Amino acid sequence: MLAQHTLKALTRAVGVGLHSGQRVELTLRPAPADTGIVFRRVDLPEPVDIPVSAEAVTDTRLASTIANAGSRVHTVEHLMSACAGLGVDNLYIDITAEEVPILDGSASSFVYLLQSAGIVAQNAPRRFIRVKQPVEVREGEGAGVKWALLAPYDGYRLSFEIEFDHPAVDATGQRVVFDLGEGSYARDIARARTFGFTRDVEALRANGLALGGGLDNAIVMDDYKVLNSDGLRYDDEFVKHKILDAMGDLYLIGKPLLAEYSAFRSGHALNNRLLRALLAQPEAWELVSFENERLAPRGFTRPALAC
Repeated sequence: MLAQHTLKALTRAVGVGLHSGQRVELTLRPAPADTGIVFRRVDLPEPVDIPVSAEAVTDTRLASTIANAGSRVHTVEHLMSACAGLGVDNLYIDITAEEVPILDGSASSFVYLLQSAGIVAQNAPRRFIRVKQPVEVREGEGAGVKWALLAPYDGYRLSFEIEFDHPAVDATGQRVVFDLGEGSYARDIARARTFGFTRDVEALRANGLALGGGLDNAIVMDDYKVLNSDGLRYDDEFVKHKILDAMGDLYLIGKPLLAEYSAFRSGHALNNRLLRALLAQPEAWELVSFENERLAPRGFTRPALAC
């Protein structure tokens, strides 16, 4: 049986929110089979559970926000991406503020936390959403078009293309394909950091955003170049971060996908629209599990803690 996974022990981290700038404590705890991933606002007078789902996403401006019963958690995509990349199905996430800490701006710190706690199999089959028919969402026209697509695929493959009119981005690869059955999430994707432009910082901060952002947790560019003294972690770090974000956004559906995801200039909003469009077409997907692990697609059968 291809089993579900959770953590062997709890693990903690402390950091600041990228947009709020608030100090936040995060505790990742094991959860029983079939729990899913549940954020818990433990700073409130009465703790509030926020289970992840496509419908729980309430805001997609610059990050993915989930909410329940009037309580929210912002910027969940990097932690969700790490869970997707390592195959963690069930997890309680206790959080003391309304934003997940940004840490180094990538998913690598979350990968480290999950792996250091230990990832263990549970006595329950892992359930997948298998895409049976293509589903696409689009926005804009001509030069302003953006789109995202889910199509049938025996595994999980993501391709993403970006288009930025900026010298530093233009000098790097702007299209990446990542197949979970062939590559390593921890090695190939997880270290890609979020990025931004100095010209946008003043406007963002005037609107109460990016208050915790800086060179230690983002790639920052002026009009011509990358300002980080250590440069880029990957030759194509910008587009790889978009793959990282997409994996986190898509895992908010609550189960791993068996599908090929393709996107051009997509973002958090379009990714969530894509999930909702898929769920709205019951004929386009089905729930499956694998009683014989050898019949499961590559990438899902390797140990979850593999680097």
